[in-house]
Amino acid sequence: MTAAPRRVAITGLGAVTPVGLTAPTTWAALIAGRTGIARIERFDASECASQIAGEVRNFDPLAARCAPVHPRGPAGGAVTASLLPKELKKLGRFSHLGLAAGLEAYADSGLDGIRGTLRPERIGVNLGVGLGGLPEIVAMHEIWRLGGFRKISPFFILQSAPNILSGQLAILLDCRGPNLSIASACATSGHSLGEALRTLQRGDADVMLAGGAEAVMTPIAVGAFAQMRALSTRNDAPERASRPYDVDRDGFVIGEGSVVFVLEEYEHARRRGARIYAELRGYGATADAYHLSALAPEAEGSRRAMRLALDDSGLAPGQIGYVSAHATSTPAGDGEEAQAIAAVFAGAKEQLQVSAVKSMTGHLLGGAGALGAMAAALAIHHGVVPPTINLDRLDPACADLGLDFTPKVAVEKRVDAALANSFGFGGTNASLVLARI
Repeated sequence: MTAAPRRVAITGLGAVTPVGLTAPTTWAALIAGRTGIARIERFDASECASQIAGEVRNFDPLAARCAPVHPRGPAGGAVTASLLPKELKKLGRFSHLGLAAGLEAYADSGLDGIRGTLRPERIGVNLGVGLGGLPEIVAMHEIWRLGGFRKISPFFILQSAPNILSGQLAILLDCRGPNLSIASACATSGHSLGEALRTLQRGDADVMLAGGAEAVMTPIAVGAFAQMRALSTRNDAPERASRPYDVDRDGFVIGEGSVVFVLEEYEHARRRGARIYAELRGYGATADAYHLSALAPEAEGSRRAMRLALDDSGLAPGQIGYVSAHATSTPAGDGEEAQAIAAVFAGAKEQLQVSAVKSMTGHLLGGAGALGAMAAALAIHHGVVPPTINLDRLDPACADLGLDFTPKVAVEKRVDAALANSFGFGGTNASLVLARI
């Protein structure tokens, strides 16, 4: 007889986002409906069609994130975990953001208090990045163009390679288990969480740090998305630009940031008396196999991902109280995902809340899936569903679906289980189901 898969608990959360530099401050902003979207400060965007973004501001990559942490090696001794100045230049901004979130998640989990009893070979990392070190690539190309080969930094590959984030976090925290980096566009961190779930269920590790990061606030990235006509051009009112499900939505707002989870085998967490936010209970991954940048008709692939996640969790649609939607504020995508949600939850919509946290943060690309999953986990833990802000006039096509999109104001309600979606270019889809323990 095949043994049942091991259960997986969420015991730590870390976040660096446009609305907060920690998980608690991010959550407080989401519940309050505060936006982090403003005019771009990182570069002069005045000639770009879209001049707004969800930038992470006032972030110090050298700030200590957790203490103490037991370093690698038998000599032991607690240290404070942070990047050192000499390490800063070796890494790209996406790694700076991801390391801050990862160290916060580790501290939040309380694992360091029992670190002496843990085998580092049983602790793994799976942190994804959608576009990697694009700002570093652009900057180094200019340095080479002006100064030649001798001016190329020996750290350039470390600054730009997507897997360096996972590798550096493993070094700081002495995680010698599976070490992976997934790149699946805007579904990246949803897949990272799902594949980390599978790693723990198989018994390949007891603890996984999983999530994603993104930092591509450059003229090239913003300009490219603008040329695709994917971005909002509501430059005169940035705080109102991201408006999922609203009839006047005109595109997404690019964002940056990182969200990291500590996932832990449930019995392992229970035995040490860990605080558990929720259980990561189901995962579904599909491909549309239809179009590089548009959902399949009737969001067929997205629908299958949700159903697979529900089947994997063993829960019925009627047991889900909240869907943390991918909804990015694009004219086509929001409605198609909403149709898929309505189809999956047909007959079970009365108690269902749907909301889009991208209305406040913008689209974190590789970090978006983990942010949506964090909203789901904390909705379960705190009994509050974050709102969809800027939803002034619901799109009639969405209104006809009979879903509650949680407009403008958070809703207090007991949430026993939630589903989080993330979809990406290339037609890749990830859905996660989380539940109360």
